[in-house]
Formats: sequence, C-alpha cells, structure tokens
Amino acid sequence: MSRTLVVTGGGRGIGAATARLAAARGWAVCVNYRRERAAAEGVVADIERAGGRALALAADVAVEADVVRLFADAERELGPLGGLVNNAGILERQARVEEMDAARLERVFAVNVIGAFLCAREAVRRMSTRRGGAGGGIVNVSSLAARLGSPDEYVDYAASKGALDTLTVGLAKEVAAEGIRVNAVRPGLIYTEIHASGGEPGRVDRLKDAVPMKRGGRPEEVARAILWLLSDEASYSSGTFIDVAGGR
Repeated sequence: MSRTLVVTGGGRGIGAATARLAAARGWAVCVNYRRERAAAEGVVADIERAGGRALALAADVAVEADVVRLFADAERELGPLGGLVNNAGILERQARVEEMDAARLERVFAVNVIGAFLCAREAVRRMSTRRGGAGGGIVNVSSLAARLGSPDEYVDYAASKGALDTLTVGLAKEVAAEGIRVNAVRPGLIYTEIHASGGEPGRVDRLKDAVPMKRGGRPEEVARAILWLLSDEASYSSGTFIDVAGGR
C-alpha cells in the first residue's frame, strides 16, 4: 500500500509540481490548500487521470486546529503518513524594512514559520518510531533568500526562511534516531505565481541575468530535488540542503 504524503500549499507552483511528481512515484498525495480550491482540485484530477491517488484538503497552516484536522483527515482518507513537504508560504508586497509594520510580519511568520512548525509536529507524532510510527521524511521548502537576505524587497520573507533552515537542522538532529529524515531545498528564482503576490509578476525575468545559468527555474526542477530527498536514494541524508538556484 502506498504511503501518504502531505504537500502544503499544493495547489500551485512548486507544491503542485511536487504533488504530481510524488503521485507518479507511487505516493498517495494530500494536496493542501488555503483558498484556491479549484487549483488544488485540478492537481488532484491530474493525478487521478494518471492513475494515482490524491485528495484536496483545505487548511490554513497558521491555524493550529486546521493543521491537526488536516493530518487526521489525510491519514483517514489516504492511509498512514510517510512524508511531509512543508511548502506553504506567503510574501507581502515589496518593501524596505523601515516600511514594514507588525501586522505584516505577523502574517508572514505565522504561515512561513509557525505553520511549518505545526505541520512538522503533526508529522513527527505520526511517523516517529518512538511513537509507534514507521518513519518517514520531511522536506522543508526554504529559499535562497535565506542566504541572500532579499534587501529592498522581502527581508521579512528571507528571515522567515532563515528560521525554516534552523528548524531543518534542529529537527533533523532531534528525530534522526526515530526513523525520520528532515531536509530542505532552497529554490532560487523560479517561475511561480508568488512573484505576483509581491507586486512584480515579471521579477524572474528582470533578475535572471544575475543567475549563472542565465535563466529562471521551473517548479518541476525543484520538485525533483524534493522527491529525491524523500526517496530511499537519500537514505543517509538528513539536516542537509539542496540549493535549486541555477548556480547562485
């Protein structure tokens, strides 16, 4: 029986590409979304047409009760949890730090940091061999911004991804002896809709010449790194990072 993978923010971009590839690799996939139901159900329909198993579930990862319900429903409908991709993330309009208010910071950190912690907690509770689970894998979707800082645009987003990197390292050490591997990918400039959320849909094209490969990346390229980290081919890798950033 296939094991269940929860992909947060799975209705678009990197999350959608990851969900489709995971299903092709034999996972039963829970496609989590917050508001964009049609997009998530479209991903599920694609998976089912290809012969896979998937389910779209609404939950706001920044709300603890939603997260608890998400994981309970995913296991009930699809089977035992074997993996989590902490992909859900938001950013606000481009701004300098001096222009950011507390409400903005609370929104970004609630989703990008607290949400990731809550989802990781629920995954560990189900997968840890210390708790009777069969082990599994967690992949956090960080960002190259955690290393670069995103000055003049998204320092708050970059800082939230820095926190996600620290979660990756600390949790990996915490559960390594319990059958759970925790790793992360750091995407660079990837063609996804998140740039429009920040007010600049064409951001990748504006900045791609700064990338050694001179192009933006595709969500599928990030998804392949995520699935490798979840696979047995990465069986001795935990607490590590793959930068999918065209050489930056």
